[in-house]
Amino acid sequence: MDALETTYLEALSELYPTASEAAEAAAMLEGVLALPRGAELFASDIHGEYNAFSHLLRNGSGAVRTLIADTFGAGLTAGEAAELAAVVAYPEEKALGVLGRTTSDEAADAWLAATLSRLAALAHAAASRHGLAAVHALIPADFGAVAAALLAAQGVAAKAGTAAALIEAAIEGGYGVNLAITLAELTRHLVVDQLHLIGDVYDRGPAPHLIMDELLDYPAVDVQWGNHDILWMGAAAGSPGSVANVVRICARYGNLSILEDAYGINLRPLASFAAEAYADDPCVAFALKGNPGLSAAETALTEKIQKAMAVIQFKVEAALIAANPSFGLDDRNLLHRIDRERGTVVVDGVEYALTDTAFPTVDWDDPYRLTEGEAAVIEQLCAAFTRCERLQRHMAFFLDHGSLYKIENGNLLLHACVPLAPDGSLLEVTLFGETYRGRALYDMVDASVRAAFLATDEEERERGLAMLWYLWLGPGSPLFAKSKMATFELYLIADKAARKEVKNPFYTLLDDPAVVDGIFRDFGMDPATSRIICGHVPVKAKDGEDPVKAAGRVLTIDGGFSSAYQKTTGLAGYTLVSNAEGLFLDANEPLTSREAAIQENADIIGARRVLERYDAPRTVADTDEGAAIRQRIGDLRRLQAAYEAGLIPEDE
Repeated sequence: MDALETTYLEALSELYPTASEAAEAAAMLEGVLALPRGAELFASDIHGEYNAFSHLLRNGSGAVRTLIADTFGAGLTAGEAAELAAVVAYPEEKALGVLGRTTSDEAADAWLAATLSRLAALAHAAASRHGLAAVHALIPADFGAVAAALLAAQGVAAKAGTAAALIEAAIEGGYGVNLAITLAELTRHLVVDQLHLIGDVYDRGPAPHLIMDELLDYPAVDVQWGNHDILWMGAAAGSPGSVANVVRICARYGNLSILEDAYGINLRPLASFAAEAYADDPCVAFALKGNPGLSAAETALTEKIQKAMAVIQFKVEAALIAANPSFGLDDRNLLHRIDRERGTVVVDGVEYALTDTAFPTVDWDDPYRLTEGEAAVIEQLCAAFTRCERLQRHMAFFLDHGSLYKIENGNLLLHACVPLAPDGSLLEVTLFGETYRGRALYDMVDASVRAAFLATDEEERERGLAMLWYLWLGPGSPLFAKSKMATFELYLIADKAARKEVKNPFYTLLDDPAVVDGIFRDFGMDPATSRIICGHVPVKAKDGEDPVKAAGRVLTIDGGFSSAYQKTTGLAGYTLVSNAEGLFLDANEPLTSREAAIQENADIIGARRVLERYDAPRTVADTDEGAAIRQRIGDLRRLQAAYEAGLIPEDE
């Protein structure tokens, strides 16, 4: 045994001080390897749709209904099974609603007793697929001891009376509903072992903050940052370009309440400035998207805010472009290309008519200079974003649980694309004087994002802030994946030719096996067994587009969770499920409302497509976790042998 091995085993002996303890730990891990592999749930592009996403987590993309069917079979009617699934999803609301409608105390107690019995059986069935330590780690603290005792009594004839007594005591003690909440929460967390969120919690929809709050308490989740997430991360870090975009987009979709009510960001200075600067401006090119339900006065002010922020954005972005010439974004500076007399602008050498020619805050001798009022607005907004405690907590979650990409169980998880050149080779992107491509680009960008928040060197931090903004709109960004961000053109030019944003060749070359093989090899993966799972671009399922690309080696799972995209996709989001039985793609239906899910047992489960079904159920041994466990077992066996050979003394 060499010195390095001795040092390692001595450190391990601190945890397992005797041969018997090392042997016992190894045996327990051998048992874990034989368990069914955990269920992984993949979702993408949630875009603030809290009710639908929360419902997805609560039903495990149908896993709860499957567990109910497996556990009770014909023992429950279809209505009873649907009600039990709703109780698992919304235990407190469902129980209080049913109990409130029950005509007698006896009937209420009977319903609650039957429900608790079913919940206990369901939680026991879910727990049977996991190791004991993992189950106990997931049992909530509140009434956890009672829940654990109920689980232990399931399926044991001699303990049937114990289970009934525990349930009766809970009801008589007034904590029956609390016990139901504990059992339901445990079941939800046991049917999904790992949640993979493939980017874009933010923008479009009304409640990204509620999604983030729920994720904070979710036991096993990782996030691959999306372009909209990165934009909010940049805003939270104080990047003027990112702040301007975030506020403008919230205004565009009539969602300024996210900033004011959810995050407490003071928009009064901005509103006052916009109302004064654009007092007589009809803001004809800045109509709101969708139907946010605002009054006429609110709509008019929000349109002025949107225009004010768009002009501020054009100006602060010009400063970022000038400070970072390697970004190659000079063509995005368009204010100086406006011909005021003709009411036109030149883009890519072509002259286009403008849809709006009122720019009261633009000094045409120095068009990118902020007015005193604009400078005060963006300074105040940047300070508000960086000082918002709730937002900082949410962004800290992104840093702790997120990354630009993740490799797990043969899957490469990323939000948008691996930038490619037209010939299918990895696109070379030069940033800050260095050239990167493929995985090296991803790694550099990931490090830059973290530097924006964590670097102590001010120059490194400033580069990180600039990178956060570049990732939102740069043609070499693995999160943007287009030729240009046509914000100016979308607002101010009607001609669609000027608005065209050309997608990176990644999206047109996915069916070329050599191209996909090259990506996998660059990321150190086996092309024969690997998959890419991504989102970002809504799949137009209603037009026959298939989310399964490259003969199943690329899965694009943006199916339109956001209501803003559902007309494009024809459905309400995809969910990818990988479990011991195989790989499945769920096409979800719109959730009518949270109230309907609670009161009417409504669900969003749509059609399920089998992408792969295994000949025999897979176990933990077949996963990356299994490989790590086998290595740990080998370490423990070597420690045990060292104890038995007297090479390391036992601490009896």
